[in-house]
Amino acid sequence: MRRRAAALLCCLCAAPASAQTPSPGPDWLPRGGVELQALDKVTARSTVLTGKVGQSLRFGSLTITVTACLVRPPDQPQDAAAFLDISDSHPNGATFRGWILAAEPSVAMFEHPLYDVRLNGCRP
Repeated sequence: MRRRAAALLCCLCAAPASAQTPSPGPDWLPRGGVELQALDKVTARSTVLTGKVGQSLRFGSLTITVTACLVRPPDQPQDAAAFLDISDSHPNGATFRGWILAAEPSVAMFEHPLYDVRLNGCRP
């Protein structure tokens, strides 16, 4: 499973520089919405964030912009991928720009001392 996820991640990162958001493959289907799970590690508060592609979501000091959300076709193993741009409003705050996979959150995970963000899935 990890090899498949690592190979997918390599494919995601190998898109041409001219593409705004590289696509994981032609068989993935775009969706208009996203559902994220955000965790405040200090208070142990977990929040489900839902939004539309192109929209910015807020959690604590984070701004999370969803650029794309894709799912696999029904005839393939279930998975979702979201291209996120995450920035922290604190000075020298952490940033992340890339794909997050629902089935393999540890492959490309946003690392932050106070927050954790994971992909639950894509919504129509």
